[in-house]
Amino acid sequence: MAAKLEQSGFEDYLPLMADKLGGDGLIGELCNGFQLLMDSDKGVITFDSLKKNSALLGLQELSDEDLCSMMKEGDFDGDGALNQMEFCVLMFRLSPDLMGQSQFLLEEALLQDHGFQDSFFNFSL
Repeated sequence: MAAKLEQSGFEDYLPLMADKLGGDGLIGELCNGFQLLMDSDKGVITFDSLKKNSALLGLQELSDEDLCSMMKEGDFDGDGALNQMEFCVLMFRLSPDLMGQSQFLLEEALLQDHGFQDSFFNFSL
C-alpha cells in the first residue's frame, strides 16, 4: 500500500509534522484527521466516508480497490471500519519515514509524561 501511495504522487508529510509538533501534537493532528474522515453518525471511518473524503488526504487518484485495501490493512478488529486508534496506527504504518522515527517519538512522549531519564532508553526495538 505504501508503494501505491508513492505512485499516486502522495507526499508523506507526517515526518515533517512530527518534527514540528512533537509526539503529542502529531497524535492530536491525527485525531483531527480522523474526525474529518469519519462517518459522523457511526463515529468510525467507513469505506464510504473514506471514499467521500479521500481528496482531503490527497488520495483522490486511488481506486475503490486501493481504498478497500487501506481499510482492510488498518481494520484490526475486523468490523469493516476504522476506529480512531486503528486510523492512527495505519497512518504510522503508511509512513515509512515516520516508522523510523517512532522510537524517538515514544521516548519523547515518555519523557514528557513520566520524566524518565535518557539512560532508560538504552535498549533497541
